Amino acid sequence: MLDNFQQPTIDESSLRYEGWRIVAVCFLLATFGWGLGFYGQSVYVAELQRARGWPTTLISAGTTFFYLFGALLVVFVGEAVRKYGPRICLIAGTLAMAAAAVAIGAVREPWQLYLANAVLAFGWAGTSLAMITNTISLWFDHKRGMAISLALNGASFGGIVGVPLLVTLIGHVGFAGAMYAAAGAMLVLLLPVILLLVGHPPDRHGWHATAKAKPQSSTQIRAWALRDVGFLTVTIAFALVLFAQVGFIVHLISFLDPVIGRERAAVAVAVLTAMAVVGRVLFSLVIDRLDQRLASALSFLSQAAALLVVINLHDDYVLIAACAVFGFSVGNLITLPSLIVQQEFDSAAFGVLISLNTAINQVTYAFGPGVVGALRDLSGGYALPFYLCIALEVVAAALIMVRGKESRRVGKGA
Repeated sequence: MLDNFQQPTIDESSLRYEGWRIVAVCFLLATFGWGLGFYGQSVYVAELQRARGWPTTLISAGTTFFYLFGALLVVFVGEAVRKYGPRICLIAGTLAMAAAAVAIGAVREPWQLYLANAVLAFGWAGTSLAMITNTISLWFDHKRGMAISLALNGASFGGIVGVPLLVTLIGHVGFAGAMYAAAGAMLVLLLPVILLLVGHPPDRHGWHATAKAKPQSSTQIRAWALRDVGFLTVTIAFALVLFAQVGFIVHLISFLDPVIGRERAAVAVAVLTAMAVVGRVLFSLVIDRLDQRLASALSFLSQAAALLVVINLHDDYVLIAACAVFGFSVGNLITLPSLIVQQEFDSAAFGVLISLNTAINQVTYAFGPGVVGALRDLSGGYALPFYLCIALEVVAAALIMVRGKESRRVGKGA
């Protein structure tokens, strides 16, 4: 019966399609989400250390706590979107992120930092990858890869533009004033846009009909997924790669500074970030037509090759070129898991599965910078930890090509 359920025809390629307005909303959401939640952490560490004189270890531990607690919350994003709808969830995420910004600006004691990071974790869960992919999936199917890729350019925009603006603002009005201003800007810009543009998504997958067919609970879907070969290979592969990627990027300036100097090291990081945007935009044009597991494997191997060059060749321009090659895949590695999950699993389980995938990845990459730093201290250089990153990328490239035979069963009604 459900196979014959007639869906209205939706032209996702039309510029008039309402889904593209949702992409614009998610772009703005990602700008603030990554600007204040991800890239902003480096600003918070520096400013709190300067203003309060607290040990870097204490402040960095707060960042790790933020990632780990946030991962626990991300698991339930898909269920929240299903239960309360995208508009309410987007508003809740915006309010939580703004409240976290105010709380971080008001920090005076270490315990307050951890409380602020707890609030920030709620904001991150409501403004980052899981929320954006879950929201866009309600409006897009055939053009989902392009839509997610375009929306997530807001993440790069938040790092390229948002963080420098925050730093400039701190120089004029102080840390607390800058955080209060950022929170105010987020509320003023995002809340009206969400209220005006985010409505009810089309019932494109017959979810109202499947709801009557006693679908599996979210707990059942997660339990089944964690035993499914297809889900495990995509999740573990991306967890390994993101561990290596985040660990490498966080330590990149520290590695390049004594090799090519601070100025060219900064150029290398800027090139890497810019290429992440270029790669995501170019990929968005063809990503829905590719074998996405193969595209993922090639992306992993390109990063491994770039890392090999970074370790062994110390010419200025070669290093910058290697960073460009590495950066080309950076943005796509947060888009590809959702597309693979879309292809291989039942659509009704998408929200639960991509939230679980995102949470596992976040827990894993939270330890990347710490492990790379520890291995650097133990070995006296970055060769050992970067070779570990290469090994993880190669293992992930092999693992991602292992496909589950019955993955589409996950999430179907019992």
